[in-house]
Amino acid sequence: MIKMSKSKNNGIDPQEMVDKYGADTVRLFMMFASPADMTLEWQESGVEGANRFLKRVWKLVREHSDKGAAVAVDAASLTSNQKALRRDVHKTIAKVSDDISRRQTFNTAIAAIMELMNKLAKASQESEQDRAILDEALKAVVVMLYPITPHICFEMWTAMGETDIDNAAWPIFDEKALVEDENLSLFR
Repeated sequence: MIKMSKSKNNGIDPQEMVDKYGADTVRLFMMFASPADMTLEWQESGVEGANRFLKRVWKLVREHSDKGAAVAVDAASLTSNQKALRRDVHKTIAKVSDDISRRQTFNTAIAAIMELMNKLAKASQESEQDRAILDEALKAVVVMLYPITPHICFEMWTAMGETDIDNAAWPIFDEKALVEDENLSLFR
């Protein structure tokens, strides 16, 4: 960990980091590592982690896209596991939307997206509805990351067969997806 200081003349040249990792990775690290109103403590391991995260997102997008177009989500036919994953997707959309628009806490928004990506990486991709949920989720993730990592998100959006991410609508959370199944059990 390096505490940068003008008096110690030990600052990090941002261009060196951009050349090594790319602008999106550096921007993601800087916005994730610290709230905007606090001092950033530079950790190259953190930059490497941001780079690995973007590569994982890119890999899942490519794997998903290589399988072809996905059908639309049919909420009425989802299994309990699919409903749970979709609920996580829409909880993340709600949190990220609030964190960015109202609270302006990009670090917590990014953390929520990272947590969702961990779940998506483990999710089943066997059925059409599995793929439909993954498609919905990845499109939301790419749009939510776009203000932070525009270059790679442009490429991922295009890889998913979409055009003009600049004018893509911000994902809107589905309140119905947030409702957990209510099972009433009577015990005697």
